[in-house]
Order: sequence, then structure tokens, then C-alpha cells
Amino acid sequence: MLFALIAALLALPAQADELRPGYLEVTQRDAQTWKVVWKAPVLGGLATRTRPAFPPFCTQGPPRARIEGAALVAKSTLICTRDLAGSKVGLAGMDAAFTDALLRVAPLGRPVQAARLTPTAAMVEVTMVPDRWEVARSYFMLGVEHILAGYDHLLFVIALVLLLLRPWAVVRAATAFTVAHSLTLIGTTLGLIGLPQAPVEALIALSIVFLAVEIIKHDPAHPRLSQRAPWLVAFAFGLIHGFGFAGALREIGLPESDVPMALLTFNLGVEAGQLLIVAGCVAVLALLRRFVPPVLRPTVLAASYAIGITASFWFMERMIG
Repeated sequence: MLFALIAALLALPAQADELRPGYLEVTQRDAQTWKVVWKAPVLGGLATRTRPAFPPFCTQGPPRARIEGAALVAKSTLICTRDLAGSKVGLAGMDAAFTDALLRVAPLGRPVQAARLTPTAAMVEVTMVPDRWEVARSYFMLGVEHILAGYDHLLFVIALVLLLLRPWAVVRAATAFTVAHSLTLIGTTLGLIGLPQAPVEALIALSIVFLAVEIIKHDPAHPRLSQRAPWLVAFAFGLIHGFGFAGALREIGLPESDVPMALLTFNLGVEAGQLLIVAGCVAVLALLRRFVPPVLRPTVLAASYAIGITASFWFMERMIG
């Protein structure tokens, strides 16, 4: 089961950390004019199958579109004959997409409204007084989705479990990883620290290669640094991964009126997704250890080689650019 999961990840695109949710921002300029920014990842169907949708009393001008990285960015002007409050905005054609989107509506003189758009709830009513907890719910789910769909972070957590095997050792290392990437995520998002995204993505891939090598070279008689002090290794690499999380959050955007809430809940969502990964891997390993002990080590080795090969390809691709 564990090897099947790794093998499935091998078929995914090498730009693993570029899978982002869509982002639709509608900002009011004056009584009738709104600025529309629509950012859709090329992967997932949003860029090709969906478009912003507004009430009939609004007219959208021709969009000015360009490609930024792995996303389509389109800007346009929206003219509405009356206030959007009480009407619905969102995305048309989202039922055919495979990625969610974040909606941000910023009217003049009222709080910013944030909502998560899904194929089953692609339109949201604009309210006079937004639900403050909607920001928390939206960014929490975005955090969960990012760790589960950010395949490089996913492989790092799986490799950490395969390296340590013991549940409590995994918990301690995962805690160190959490503390570290929370520090850099918060610091980068608030503008206190920062690193260019390209070398960060390459270092994240290299951290996965390092763990795969450590698993393969495991020798009970001569424990390596990653086994003697796993929390230290997890903390060091967690600092790097935090810059990657910050890059994803920067692409998604933060509601200026609720930055602390959005930042906190996004980070909590990342941790919830991470715990799901750890629990699933530990459960699979426990089943192997209990019912078929002889295949445990070969399975771990096979998964480690698959992880190492994938991460090595990502590293070379990101270094070449």
C-alpha cells in the first residue's frame, strides 16, 4: 500500500509545489467600478474550464491575460449598476475542475469578505457584514489542501516516517518540523525574513533526497545523525519548508483585514494535513510489522528509492530552471 502511494506520485508533474488553488479578487474602485483579478493554475482545470461569474446587472470588460509561472493571471474591469451586496459572485464551469478557489471581495467602506469556492459551491452571496469565521474556515482548508497536494512536502513527511519508524520518534521529529516551518512561514509572510523562491524549492527537493539516502544507508550498529538527533534534522529542514509554505500563501493572498486569523488557520490546516499523512503511514507500517514482518524492510527500501529518484529529478529540474 505504501509503495503504491509512492508509485502513484511518480506520475505527477515535476513542478510539484506549483499546484495551487485558484484566486478570484474583486475590489471596488468607486460606486460602480470594480477591479477583477483572476488567477488560475494551469493544472487542475480552472484555467481552461472556468471563468468569473457575476450578476446580470454587472458588465465585465475584456480581460488582460498573461502566464505567470504555472498560472494564468487575468485582470479586467467590472461595471455594476448597483451594489453587489445581496447578489452572488463566483466561478462558472467549476464543476469540471479539479481544484478549489479562494474568493476575496473588497467593497469600499465595508470589511473584506473571503470564501472558498468548490465545484459544489461555486457561487457565494456578497454580504453587508461578512462572516469573520469564513476566513478561518477557508484558510484552514487551503492549508490542508496545500500539504496534501504539495507533493514535495508530502514526500518529505512520508520519508521522515520511514526513517524513524517508531511512532513517538516520529511525533517528536514532526513537532520540531512544525515549530521550524511555522517560524519561517510567519516571518516571511509578515515581511520579517525572506529567501528567493527558486533556491528554496531546490533545497526542499534536496531535503527529500537526503532523507531517502539516510533510510537506505540505515545501519542499526552505526546510527547516523538523522537517527541520533532526528529532531535537529527535522527542525533544520522545517525552516526551509516554511519558506515554501510562505510562497504558496503569498500566491494565494491574504485578506488585509484578517491577516493574523488567515495566517494562523492556514498554518493549522497545514498541521492537520501533516498529521493525516503521519497517521496513515504509521498505520500502514504497523500493519506490515504485525502481519508480514519480513516484507517491512524491503517495502521501506522500495519506497525510499522511489522517493529519492523522484526528488532527485525535481532537484535537477529546479536547479536548471
